[in-house]
Amino acid sequence: MVTKKATKTTKKSKITSSKTKKGADSVKKEIRIVNIVVNTSLKHDIPLEKMAATLPNTEYNPEQFPGLVIRIKDPKTSALIFSSGNVVCTGARTLSDVDASLKKIIKALTKINIKITIKPEITVQNIVASGSIGMMLNLNVLAMRLNNIEYEPEQFPGLVYKLMSPVKATFLLFSNGKIVCTGTKSEEEVHIALDKLIVNLKKVKTR
Repeated sequence: MVTKKATKTTKKSKITSSKTKKGADSVKKEIRIVNIVVNTSLKHDIPLEKMAATLPNTEYNPEQFPGLVIRIKDPKTSALIFSSGNVVCTGARTLSDVDASLKKIIKALTKINIKITIKPEITVQNIVASGSIGMMLNLNVLAMRLNNIEYEPEQFPGLVYKLMSPVKATFLLFSNGKIVCTGTKSEEEVHIALDKLIVNLKKVKTR
């Protein structure tokens, strides 16, 4: 196992799915958002037992966990709802999907006589993006020359690289150039992190 650490962060917000093909130092890259995690509050107490008994596509096991899960088919998302009115929504690929999901939840609540009159304010907690940087990677070389990495090839074929500046992001890198990026809070941060990743990789001369 190889492990290294460091510190520092930055934040932003606003998302849409995207794809780009020409990036830092003319390296071909492609990235798309695959999951946005947000939280919000409906500012209203929610009777979870009644909700579970009345509405379809819900799961509620208070003995195991205090939140109710509701699954939405279109857009395909899931939401964790608490009796306090707090909501965590996952699975969306755009903020439009998030808005559409919350509207469907609010509409569903009217069936149990819960009327939400506010427009919920969302906070992006995490964005997951995946794609490719268009070059082969020698993970053994990266493990030796990059800081902030975790690499255990006997257990998993990918290398974890934590970018601390100019934005905070965590990358999962594979030898074929495929990547997964987590920890950003906006589409802009995804692209800033990706460009910085490419710059850092070129500095250490991968194969």
